[in-house]
Amino acid sequence: MTRTHVSLTPSARQYASALLLAALTAGTVATAYAQDQTSSSTLDELIVTAQRRSENIQDVPISVSAIEGEQLAAMFEGGEDVRALATRVPSLYAESSNGRLAPRFYIRGFGNSDFDLAASQPVSIIVDEVVLENVVLKSFPLFDLERVEVLRGPQGTLFGRNTPAGIVKFDTVKPSQEFDADLSLTYGELETTIVQGAIGGGSDKVAGRVSVLYQERGDWIDNGFTGQEFGGFEEFGYRAQLLLTPSDSFKALINVHGRDMSGNSASVFRSNVYTTGSNDFNGNYDRDTVWFDGGTDNPQEAQATGGSVRLDFDFAGGLSLVSITALETVENSSRGDIDGGACAPLGSPVPPGLTSGATDCFFPFTGVDAVTYPGFIPFASDTEDGLDSLDQFTQELRLSSQASDQLFWQAGLFYFDSEFTVITNPFFVPPTTVKHENTAWAAFAHISYDVSDKLTVTGGARYTDDEKDLTATGNPGAPVPPTNVQDAQVSWDLSAAFHVNDGFNLYGRVASGFRAPTIQGRDIAFFGQPSVADSETITSVEAGFKALRAGNRVRINGAVFYYEIEDQQLSAIGGAGNLIQLVNADKGTGLGFDVDAEFQATDRLLFTLGLSYVDTELDDPNLRIAPCGSGQCTVLDPIDANGNAIVDGNSFTQAPEYIATATLRYGLPIGANGELFFFTDWAFQGETQFFLYESAEYFSDDTFEGGARIGYSHNDGQWEIAAFARNITDEENPKGGIDFNNLTGFDNEPRIAGVTFKVRFQ
Repeated sequence: MTRTHVSLTPSARQYASALLLAALTAGTVATAYAQDQTSSSTLDELIVTAQRRSENIQDVPISVSAIEGEQLAAMFEGGEDVRALATRVPSLYAESSNGRLAPRFYIRGFGNSDFDLAASQPVSIIVDEVVLENVVLKSFPLFDLERVEVLRGPQGTLFGRNTPAGIVKFDTVKPSQEFDADLSLTYGELETTIVQGAIGGGSDKVAGRVSVLYQERGDWIDNGFTGQEFGGFEEFGYRAQLLLTPSDSFKALINVHGRDMSGNSASVFRSNVYTTGSNDFNGNYDRDTVWFDGGTDNPQEAQATGGSVRLDFDFAGGLSLVSITALETVENSSRGDIDGGACAPLGSPVPPGLTSGATDCFFPFTGVDAVTYPGFIPFASDTEDGLDSLDQFTQELRLSSQASDQLFWQAGLFYFDSEFTVITNPFFVPPTTVKHENTAWAAFAHISYDVSDKLTVTGGARYTDDEKDLTATGNPGAPVPPTNVQDAQVSWDLSAAFHVNDGFNLYGRVASGFRAPTIQGRDIAFFGQPSVADSETITSVEAGFKALRAGNRVRINGAVFYYEIEDQQLSAIGGAGNLIQLVNADKGTGLGFDVDAEFQATDRLLFTLGLSYVDTELDDPNLRIAPCGSGQCTVLDPIDANGNAIVDGNSFTQAPEYIATATLRYGLPIGANGELFFFTDWAFQGETQFFLYESAEYFSDDTFEGGARIGYSHNDGQWEIAAFARNITDEENPKGGIDFNNLTGFDNEPRIAGVTFKVRFQ
């Protein structure tokens, strides 16, 4: 097991001092803020399950944010996928170069930008207590949600494998004995239609709930080369749950769910939308138009089914046993024009306003020269990827007890098994099939003890054994021998919470985690061999406060953190060789803070604020990365004798320097049972690097997006009608790039404005 020594740097001590000062003054500021208010409205108690049991968020010694209610529903009102959560929570980011089907998550700057469908991520996604490991599973549509929790920092004890950066945890609405039903109808720009509904109820012994989502968007992007349109999608998702409670000591929850998604919504890569020396979109960029000669209009589809059975047993003496058995299956495919442009016979007219270039563009097979646009494109790239029959099985057994007024403990076993194949077709050579198998098991224990009325100490440990295998066929270069990696390590955490008074807590936490060895096989499709990364380990130190002041009308939670990653797993993507190579950096560090705040200003006005800052740094003097191809971008790092960039000291990829969030809701009573309301939410993102090397082109700087909705609600939401807009100012923000061919980039979602009608029956 790797040992990591952690010490706070002078900068870390400054952050800690600043945060402690904020904590000590939080009560005073909150009281001053509210002293002249006469409203009796207070913030609702926020219950989370960050420690695998229901607790008030103010009592949990972990940096955790929770989103629910109107704020959560508004994010997805325009048909957005899970990436809508990006920058809506301090320290949380998400992006994808695979469209709607393979999101990548980052917490406190720590994630993995590898776009391959077999990529491992240090942020774990958990839905209804079931881990969704593969990136395509993580894209399951979100509907009928009760709450989203973001657990920052290593979560390797209670949640286990591949959680060194943290967890995004989704809890859906569960069946209850009381009847309720709701229906939501949305229509918006780009022929966006969304229908959501749920119905549930039952008796003390049997209850059920069925929820569905249907959403579609019309084709809205013009392909100037073919004259066709694409960009639309159609998706159907469902979830059926049955709750059986035959006795006071036993209950069973059965969950069956699935999705069917199809369309032409793979990521839209745009050729040469950056000008050498600048990261601003140039005249080649047109959100509504591209010029693709490949990709067959970017088709994308996925079919998934899954289910779980949760059994709860309560025994004498306060002992409880939980068993969760789950199976997930998915198939998908996605194709795109990766170079983002067109090659046409030499002499063909170039669309007005576009730059062009001359090349053979892989026409040497026919001996025909070509003109390319937008800009110079050295060669065409058209690729299709897909998962074939992914099967994931998990089993967890968890025993817990409130042994005394002071002591709570839980312990358990976990088993994980996954098998799938990735089929990659680059079209200029035959497709390859790479089979991945992964098995893991773990044993864990966690204890929380009240030393006194003021002090609670919590600690835990988890032993994990993880093994992966890769086999491949169809390599156009050389045979690929079977590849196997395996490791076993212990993760642990220790925290202390000090109860200062009824509305103010301080806590400290030290935690470790690890990500198992990883195999990357995508290069097999391009004449290469698989690469392997050793296990990475992380140790994190965190100190924070949780304040509920001004008569429970102001909640401010904050933390300062520092972490070190030993043998950090990195993905060297693209570059002149168009490769995906796994490498280990000696060390990576992250330093910063995150703060959440809610203010119930009056019974009509509620607003929230969030802010996070992180300074990440690679620490490896010998780490070299191949920079952009074709010499078109401006590399800012030193270059060694082999033409590789020296990236020591660079920030992590896709790690926004800061994230700031703000929401506001104002309600005006109308008559006896009505309310006219206004809600708006905004998110700001600081400088974000797209690749391990730094360049003048491949990064975004100080971007933002906002949303708003205004409407009328009757009888406490019995029915509601509202007009809304997502990305209301229609910002055109760069989200990533492709660097092996030309100065290609891709952007954010366009503005979607529309109307929503909701009705609820109880």
